[in-house]
Order: sequence, then structure tokens, then C-alpha cells
Amino acid sequence: MLLCELCGQALRTEPEMRRHLLRAHLEREPRCPLCSFSAPGYDELRAHVDSAHPEPGPGPAPAGGPPQCPFCGETGASGRQVEAHVRSRHGHLLDPPAPGNGQQLYECPMCDLVCANGQILQEHVDLHLEEHRFSEVDINVGGSLSDLELAQQLQNEEDRQQGLEEARREREEFQKLQRQYGLDSSGGYKQQSLKNMEREVARGRMQPSEYHKRKADMMESLAFGVDDGKTKTSGVIEALCRYYQNEIKDVRRVWLSTGVDHFHSSLGDRGWGCGYRNFQMLLSSLLRNGMYDDCLRDITLIPCIPKIQSMIEDAWKEGFDPQGASHFSNRLHGTKAWIGACEIYSLLTSLRLKCQIIDFHKPTGPLGTHPRLFEWVLSYYSSNRESGTKVVCTPKPPIYMQHQGHSRTIVGIEERKNRTLCLLIFDPGCPSQEMQKLLKQSNDDTSLKLLRKFVGSLKDKQYQIVAVDGELSPEEKVVRCQASQVFTAARIP
Repeated sequence: MLLCELCGQALRTEPEMRRHLLRAHLEREPRCPLCSFSAPGYDELRAHVDSAHPEPGPGPAPAGGPPQCPFCGETGASGRQVEAHVRSRHGHLLDPPAPGNGQQLYECPMCDLVCANGQILQEHVDLHLEEHRFSEVDINVGGSLSDLELAQQLQNEEDRQQGLEEARREREEFQKLQRQYGLDSSGGYKQQSLKNMEREVARGRMQPSEYHKRKADMMESLAFGVDDGKTKTSGVIEALCRYYQNEIKDVRRVWLSTGVDHFHSSLGDRGWGCGYRNFQMLLSSLLRNGMYDDCLRDITLIPCIPKIQSMIEDAWKEGFDPQGASHFSNRLHGTKAWIGACEIYSLLTSLRLKCQIIDFHKPTGPLGTHPRLFEWVLSYYSSNRESGTKVVCTPKPPIYMQHQGHSRTIVGIEERKNRTLCLLIFDPGCPSQEMQKLLKQSNDDTSLKLLRKFVGSLKDKQYQIVAVDGELSPEEKVVRCQASQVFTAARIP
């Protein structure tokens, strides 16, 4: 696309530009082709040329280079040679038309050159267009450099915006994880309890009188640091012993831990309290076992969740697991922070309980299963597998089991008649109403579905377990504390 420099009209081709120039911009006023002097008539124009532009004499070319024809740009060896060229080739441009002969004059709209012939004007305009084309090439070459700079600026801006967007997504993802794992400073057990109870009242599921009573009970429980027992179910292990004593066609042998109370999540810890509830289950079993009396002499009742949080913070202050403490900014109390196997290990060790943490970091069976985990649990509970006793009530405490997003408590293991293994598990997500069904005398296999987990049921990528097996002396506790500062969980290959 070409633009007319005189009027700005856009034309598609050079022939169109020529026709436009000849039709739209021809002037009748004669002008000097050498200096664009405007003359009132051709006699005046000739006089101007003779006086202002006399014929060049012989001699060397001017310092700026060889002389050129002012009409077509052709160069000559001398000024006289160029003059001869102008007189022979372009003389008609200097001679005005005879008066009254009606000859039309053509003036170049681009440089004010006057032509007596349209063909000559067209040739002259072609020279201008050729120069215009070369100048466009130069502009485009220069413009390409500018385009590169502009492209670089645009790329830099796009990279900056992309970086800002990635930073925003990372910030939102981090805030999401903080909310998910209770690290967003939105309050802890007490705040969630009050908020959920108020919601229950608003929905008509709780009477205001019950709200005030439960609030008072909760405040008293928190003041003393003990669990209120409203989510506890006791006697399940004893009921299982009685159940397995009966003839069960599919079970060859079963091993059970010592007595364990089941604790499930409440309005105050729903969605994040499974780790604390599993610790309560484990502690309820340890308090029944006399061999741990010395370690637990300061604990007579099951602590509430805020108290457990404070106990873990105390373990950190003693020097246990500084890396984990840093992850939580050394603070759990008043938050809804999730805890896992490392926090349970640190807490138990700080109480001088001898325990180990085992990491099943990858599946060891087909279809993402973990048969090695089942074999380890069987080895933990069964000191004499060939004993003829069908139901073995062991002195072993239950096992804390952690996987991504949840934790549960292993309370026993079945060996089926086909030699497959089945874990018996307490889940803090199971409400007490369901657990109490196991206490009935008419238990059957249907009730045990709440507890049974076969090899094909555990397919998370990784599992960690914490198992207690004895006491630590004060000196051993110090050694464990020092070791936890560079602690790595033992892995089962």
C-alpha cells in the first residue's frame, strides 16, 4: 500500500499512484526546475534560469562529485557535458510553449519540476517512486530492529506477568495448604467448637440450652486440660476377644493389642484432629499397662487436644525434632495444625517411652499394595505364631499408622485360613454410634467391616507407623533427643 505524500491518499499500486499524481496534483504555475523558483510566466522563468543558473564553463567537477542533470540525475564528466545533455534531452522543459497554442504543462507534484510532456513527467515521477521504494526498504530494515526491540520488550513484559501470575498461584496454593493443615491463624479447637455449635443452633439441630451446657463443659475440660470423654467408646477389644472365641470359619488365628478406648473427632477437631485422636487411643492403652507407670506417672487422665498440642511443644523445647518444630513455627496450641508420625514419635520419646518409627516408603506388592506392612505388624504382635491359641490377647500397645491426609490405629491382626492377613483398625473418623455396635453380644462379620482392612484396602503410596515397646532411661532419652536432631525414619525396602 502506497500513501500520497501530498494528500495522504492510500493507493494499492505504483501505476495508480502515477495516475493519481498526474490527475490530482498538476499545477499550472511554472517553476524553476533547478531551485523551485516560482515565476509568473515562462519569460520570467527563462530570465531566472539565465541569470541564476548560467551555463557552467569547462573545468573540473565540483568538490561534491561529478555534475548531475537536474531532471533525471544523469552525471557527466563536466558541467558543459551535462548542459548539452539538458539541452538535448530536456530542452523542451526550459522553453515555454508558444503563446496561444494551448499546450498543457505538467509540474511534478513531488519536487515542483515543470514538464511539457506527460510521458516525461511520468518518467520523472518514476524516479521519485524508485527513491521512495528504496527509502521504504531502509525504513523497514531500521524498523525491523525496532520490532526486535519491541518484541523483546513484549517478551519481557509477558515473562514478568507470567512470573507475577505464578507467584500469585503459589501464594494461593500456600494459603490453601495453610488452611488445609490448620496453619492459617484461624483459631484452634476452642474456636472451631464454638463456631460449629453456633451453626448447629442456627440450623435448629441444637437447642440453645444444650449449647450453653456443652460450652460450659468444654471450657471446664480445657481449663483442666483433660478430654471430656464425649467421643470415647470403651470395651471394644474385650468384645472382640469374646467374639473371636466363638467358631469363626474364615479366621485361623487373631492377635489383639491390650485394651484400647476409641476416640472419634468432634465439632472442635473435625477435619484435622485424627493425629491427636489416635494419640489418645494409644495413650488409653498405655495407661492400662503397668509397665509404663513410671513414664506416665504425671498423666492420669486422657489429655484434651489443646493439651496434647502443648505437650508436643514441650517436646520441641527439649530439643526433639527441630526440623519439624520449624515447620510449625514451634507452635501448635491455638491452631488446627495436622500432626503426623514424627510429632507422635517426638511426644512419646519425650515421655520416655521407647518407640520406633518405620517408613514403608513405597509399595512392596502388586497393584500398589503393601504386604511388607502387614508382615511387620504380624511380627510385632506374634512372638509365638505356632501357639495353638486361636485368640491371642497380647500385652502389646496398639500401633499408630499414618498415610497421606489421615492416620489410624492398628489394634490387631487376623491370619485367615487361606494364610492371608487382615489388619484390625480403629478409625477416628468412625462415630461412636457405629463403634458401639461392636459391643453387642450378637456381633457378626458385618459389624467387623468397620475394622477389617485387607492387603488390597491399603494402597496409599507411603505409610508410616509408630510402635511402642518399652521404657527409656533418662540417659537413653537424652541420646534419642540428640539423634532426633538428625533423625531419619527407618525404611523398609
